[in-house]
Amino acid sequence: MLTKATLLINRIRNFSIIAHIDHGKSTLADRMLELTATIEKRKMQEQMLDTMELERERGITIKAQNARMSFTADDGETYELNLIDTPGHVDFSYEVSRALAACEGVLLVVDATQGVEAQTVANMYLAAEHDLVIIPVINKIDLDTARPEQAAEEVLSLLGDPDAPFFFTSAKTGEGVRDLLQAVVELVPPPAGDREAPLRALVYDAFYDDYLGVITALRVVDGVLCEGDEIEFFADGGRYTVSDVGYFAVDRRHVDNLEAGEVGYFTGAVKELNQVKIGDTLIHAGEKKKIAPLSGYKEPKPVVFCGLYPTANDDYPELKKALQKLALNDASFTWEPETSEALGFGFRCGFLGMLHLEIVQERLEREYDLDLVATTPNVIYEVTTTDGETDEVHSPVAMPDFAEIESVAEPYIRATLITPPTYIGNIMKLCEEKRGEYVATEYLDPERVMLRFDLPLAEVVLDFYDRLKSCTRGYASFDYDVVGYRVNELDKLELIVNGQPVDALSVIIHKEKAYQYGRNLCLKLQKLIPRQQFEVAIQAKLGGRIIARETVKALRKDVTAKCYGGDISRKRKLLEKQKKGKKRMKMVGTVEIPQRAFMSVLGVEDDPHEIKQKYGKGR
Repeated sequence: MLTKATLLINRIRNFSIIAHIDHGKSTLADRMLELTATIEKRKMQEQMLDTMELERERGITIKAQNARMSFTADDGETYELNLIDTPGHVDFSYEVSRALAACEGVLLVVDATQGVEAQTVANMYLAAEHDLVIIPVINKIDLDTARPEQAAEEVLSLLGDPDAPFFFTSAKTGEGVRDLLQAVVELVPPPAGDREAPLRALVYDAFYDDYLGVITALRVVDGVLCEGDEIEFFADGGRYTVSDVGYFAVDRRHVDNLEAGEVGYFTGAVKELNQVKIGDTLIHAGEKKKIAPLSGYKEPKPVVFCGLYPTANDDYPELKKALQKLALNDASFTWEPETSEALGFGFRCGFLGMLHLEIVQERLEREYDLDLVATTPNVIYEVTTTDGETDEVHSPVAMPDFAEIESVAEPYIRATLITPPTYIGNIMKLCEEKRGEYVATEYLDPERVMLRFDLPLAEVVLDFYDRLKSCTRGYASFDYDVVGYRVNELDKLELIVNGQPVDALSVIIHKEKAYQYGRNLCLKLQKLIPRQQFEVAIQAKLGGRIIARETVKALRKDVTAKCYGGDISRKRKLLEKQKKGKKRMKMVGTVEIPQRAFMSVLGVEDDPHEIKQKYGKGR
């Protein structure tokens, strides 16, 4: 006969929804909340689990949410379904992996009009790595352009199991959603766990509340977590007293305890978000030596770095406060103060990817009313010096002198691109331009091809995604995994204006691309820097050698205009005096680089002829 605890754990189902961007994941979650009456109809709104304004505007999930639902199945029993939502973009794949670690099954949602996309493949492999039950769902079957049977064939081919059960749904109308919840009950196994064992809980998310401090979301694997317990984080070692325990049903709901298999949250005077490590194991205080931590813990590592500076130096304190507040709810980006001669005081920030950078910058500008300038994004390089030491370099300014460098290694990614066959040539050409190495081609069906390339991450972070969408008319999808570091011929390219290096415009670049990049950068700045009373030299320096130069001509004053005839020596005397004055002015004069110049750097790969047309003829 089943005990109460065993009966309870047998009626729990923990699952997640994974999908490519805009395949209907958030809408499907809305229908599930509506069908199970988790949210009252009068409180219901679209994208219920997307709580940020930016999420609703862009139609993407940035921060994972979860919700507990009660569902009465066909057998008459009521089951506890814990839906753990996941972000859809590759930048947040670490958060997806932690959410999947708290589940036993996933719904793999595929748009019936689009079919399998790059992120679909990546998420499927991620779920397979966690040994989860994968339930394919073909969504948006109500659309006129839907091709559900073809999409189903693609998914089953991807899974490698032609007999796997799959489901057709319309998240918009609610068609097929109840059958899907029934399938979760039947196909997803109940969690394995021992209520009598010592406490072990997986921390899969955390966020900050102004009144309660840090609210930690967790999945209890073994044991019971109760209010008043003394707990400890395995990796961090911090000890706290639990003040509240509960679960999420969009809003927070208090319960007496969380038992093995359940998903919920706890609060306990944790004041800073960096005290909670996502993926850590929560245990009772003092039992660290007796218990093995849950596997898979590692901290998310920033891969893209850039400087953020206020356009007005007076806004520096406001930017610092804004970063402190933003970090309370997003511990995945790093920041530290830095100074630039050109831009003044600012911060060096690390992000999980380019979308993460855009989101943080937009939130700072919108929520805190700041006007910011972002420097050229760059990645982490591993520099080996001539004395055998290897260091990580996050910024071109920190790059050692070229004479001291033995080798420089840069991070590489394994890119997965899915496209109609028509655009294979365009993608091959783009990847070749970006120093890509071809790996494999796989035909998913006659209309869709999967290409794999190894690419330097530095070539991807700027404009790769935009150019990919342009050359494939928006049909291609893209996903990547970091695969390690490779040594390449890389060096620091410095920009020198009037003899002074401009650190904000320095980049680490491959030597094959350095000349073209330096030339275009000098040409662009020549059009953007205002003319002075003296001649201004703009130079690009690679290692110890000047590789490109442009000149901003001086404003000319005719000092001989007052001479009407007379001896030529008088005119020469005046011109020599002007020449000496301009030379002295050039030595002490400063050149102000307008903000437009820094913003234009992101497009320095333009053709020189296009640059001249865009910014006018040379002066």
